[in-house]
Amino acid sequence: MAAPLSDTPLSPLQSIAVVGLGTMGTGITEVLAKAGREVVGIDISEAQAARSLAALEASTARAVQRGRLTEQERTAVLARVRVSTDLRTAADADLVIEVVPESYEIKQQVFRELDGLVRPETILATGTNALSVTRLAAESARPERVLGLHFFNPAPAMKLVEVVSSVLTAPAAVTAVTNLALDLGKEPVAVGDRPGFVADGLLFGYLNQAASMYEARYASREDIDAAMRLGCGLPMGPLALLDLIGVDTARTVLEAMYAESHDRLHAPAPILKQLSEAGLTGRKSGRGFYTYEAAGSATVVPDALTPLSGATEDSGRPVTSVGVAGSGTMASGIAEVFAKAGYDVVLAARSEEKAQTAKARIGKSLSRSVDKGRLTAEAAAQILDRITPAGSYDAFADVDLALEAVAEDLEVKQQLFATLDKVCKPGAVLATTTSSLPVVACARATSRPQDVIGMHFFNPAPAMKLVEVVRTVLTADDVHATVREVCGRIKKHAVDCGDRAGFIVNALLFPYLNNAIKMVQEHYATLDDIDAAMKLGGGYPMGPFELLDVVGLDVSLAIEKVLHREFRDPGLAPAPLLEHLVAAGCLGRKTGRGFREYARR
Repeated sequence: MAAPLSDTPLSPLQSIAVVGLGTMGTGITEVLAKAGREVVGIDISEAQAARSLAALEASTARAVQRGRLTEQERTAVLARVRVSTDLRTAADADLVIEVVPESYEIKQQVFRELDGLVRPETILATGTNALSVTRLAAESARPERVLGLHFFNPAPAMKLVEVVSSVLTAPAAVTAVTNLALDLGKEPVAVGDRPGFVADGLLFGYLNQAASMYEARYASREDIDAAMRLGCGLPMGPLALLDLIGVDTARTVLEAMYAESHDRLHAPAPILKQLSEAGLTGRKSGRGFYTYEAAGSATVVPDALTPLSGATEDSGRPVTSVGVAGSGTMASGIAEVFAKAGYDVVLAARSEEKAQTAKARIGKSLSRSVDKGRLTAEAAAQILDRITPAGSYDAFADVDLALEAVAEDLEVKQQLFATLDKVCKPGAVLATTTSSLPVVACARATSRPQDVIGMHFFNPAPAMKLVEVVRTVLTADDVHATVREVCGRIKKHAVDCGDRAGFIVNALLFPYLNNAIKMVQEHYATLDDIDAAMKLGGGYPMGPFELLDVVGLDVSLAIEKVLHREFRDPGLAPAPLLEHLVAAGCLGRKTGRGFREYARR
């Protein structure tokens, strides 16, 4: 009879079996072998096992060419790996990691067979990202030895490993696997058992919303992807990422998440089902949201939905002078962008003093560019000379484009647009930089709603390449064309979207941030683990709580309230923890405390 688990010292996990030699299984095998482990890779297909071994040989050969391995080290790595089609070769393993297809039936069959083969102390790990670890453990003969070990693709490159405990998992098993992950050079994050765990739990809700946004024809696939790459610094847009992951895989994960949460944000978008059932599963099939050169290729090729390059569009109105209303960071940043592009800029605020202060801020920004060698002192002086500060909006009488960047308050903006309507010449384009308010409400404050459009810049405007161009149902075609041409001249990437709350970026970003807060609120994972998971597993430049503290919790709450009010989806209701922090005055970095505390300057 085996000793009780608590009394059984866990030997170092030296001999490891990997069951399932697809892309993930092959990657995990490589990681283990490079870390000195003896690995047996097992697959029911002899051809697949041979392909896996060939892939490992090719990968290690590339590592030698790049100087990451010596030939001697490569030989040693390959010597530590053998492949098999017989599950009985896992009998002597200290750890078995299964990465077979995401199906309870298949995984349970593997675990049942392993129960009769492996030693009592062997740890059994599932690589699932969608199925219940608890359910898999409960049907095992030794549930205390079963846990989740979720690597990210490509396993050799991705640092994150989620170590998933069920209520049945023995702490000693978790410790042993966590130590292994550290020894592999990975960063393990401890999480509980729920579909998607941390990284995929947050990621797939966001991907699902992007698919729904595309399905509703709110924006093109290219614009959705560009918006999230340029607006959030993500390595890939959501639709391209769905194609990489596999549309069918994403649907499976979302089905599992929805079965547990009943949150409509997790209910798979119908287009995911349609594409999956049509066999259009993404890169692996050669077609998904995009069309690829061949099955398995990463090269996108034009198809019927690809925008025509150089497509003719209505010609816009001439723009040589620009008025920017406001005196804050965004207004001065936008004025700097236009002046750098050669436009004459009138920077108007509620007083001459505020306008001069805003211009001085631009001067400091240009000086920093000179210090960094990005501009000559002469060029900086010329740019600054193009900006004329003014203490009254009457100075906008002759501008061709008037752009407001005042407080995010609808009444304030409507009053300003009523003023611009009186001051600006006929034919001038009137634009708002709002990030969350209805553009049409600003337009209706004027007698010329056809001349009003949204131009949502991102902060800091000189550095961020994205502008969301927001048409209302009343915006004239030539006004839209004007703004697109202007975006090109100021070297910004314009994306088109309609006039609804959040536009593209905020409509996808803030529900993701809200869901991260709910994870902490429910004590599912810590702030640090969630931030680490999204940076390491999702390639995000900042974790959600780092970003919330930078944006400001009050700003975030206001945007989430707008989204909830417009879409009326219970899943978009702001997390109570966010509301409590805002009520307590903990607004993020600007107050010295938000989700974290910051040193006062």
